[in-house]
Amino acid sequence: MSAFEFATANRIIFGAGKLNGLADQLAGRAKRVLFVCGNSSDAIPRVREILSAHEIPFDEFHVRGEPTVATASEGADLALQHGCDLVIGLGGGSVLDAGKAIAALTTNRGDVFDYLEVIGKGRPLTNAPLTYIAIPTTAGTGAEVTRNAVLGSPAHGVKVSLRSPMMLPAIALVDPELTYSLPPAITASSGLDALTQLIEPFVSVKANPMTDAICREGMRHAAKSLRLAYHNGADKSAQEGMALASLFGGLALANAALGAVHGFAGPLGGMLQAPHGALCAKLLPLVMEANIKALTGHAAIKRYDEIARIVTGDQTASAQDGVQWVSDLVRELNIPSLSAHGMNETHIPEAVQKTLSASSYKGNPIALSDGELREILEKAL
Repeated sequence: MSAFEFATANRIIFGAGKLNGLADQLAGRAKRVLFVCGNSSDAIPRVREILSAHEIPFDEFHVRGEPTVATASEGADLALQHGCDLVIGLGGGSVLDAGKAIAALTTNRGDVFDYLEVIGKGRPLTNAPLTYIAIPTTAGTGAEVTRNAVLGSPAHGVKVSLRSPMMLPAIALVDPELTYSLPPAITASSGLDALTQLIEPFVSVKANPMTDAICREGMRHAAKSLRLAYHNGADKSAQEGMALASLFGGLALANAALGAVHGFAGPLGGMLQAPHGALCAKLLPLVMEANIKALTGHAAIKRYDEIARIVTGDQTASAQDGVQWVSDLVRELNIPSLSAHGMNETHIPEAVQKTLSASSYKGNPIALSDGELREILEKAL
């Protein structure tokens, strides 16, 4: 058995209504809070009320769209200027990653590119980030329990990670109630991202017994809940199931690895300015199909057989049945093709080369050829 380690947020709090206890988690922790949020969550005024009611000074930093290197730098400058000693991130994966990066860069000054992977020097952080409380409002990325923040660099046309074990949040507060009002399209793309982050670590080259157990349980919840949550956002049981699946996906990817789906999604997100979840959703069944074909005769194919049995509920299902189940789900949830995000055949050569350099791609269970990667993208158009 291979050696492994497991690290996550210092404390995970899960359950409907848990946001109401936020003040208890802040007691004695902060003199001044930087509240990082988006613009649309119904929970934003609730957090404001909690902070005000308990006379906790705070400043707001709004994240519009997916965060860039500039976003993180601007937020860190604000936190430093106002003397903030704790960061709360409330939102989807983009907001949570922005908050994570801001907390890290506030205490690690200098050039952001010193710390970035792929396009930077990838140097480790030297100082502990500000205390960070992550509160997801979507069931998708699991960013509340991961040790990296994905940032776009428009100048390089790519998304890359700022990564450190010290970036794991102090508290991950997961309240499924915050996902009840999500539009179906966001439920679909974020939910398929969560499923991707359960499947990829399970088949990755860094899979281990602990993440395997988490992935198996997470896939069961996603298979049972995603369709129901998409068709009926008021289905509390389904929304709770997806919140748990998302959390488990974050736990898994932070302690195993990802694969070609995320290897594509980073570069494509930077090239197309397309939502991360939507890219993963479209690419998932296509990458599964390519991996299964490439793994023919390889022992790792048994992993895909097990995935098929979990998601279909059929103990005789094969790897190809799993691909069909995921393909049908992508179709039912109305996931658009990559061409809807402005991609065409001229983007493919650049996307393939950037994917081969992406850190996430290195976790794929088998090295795919340039031709195999190209074929995946052609099918996704």
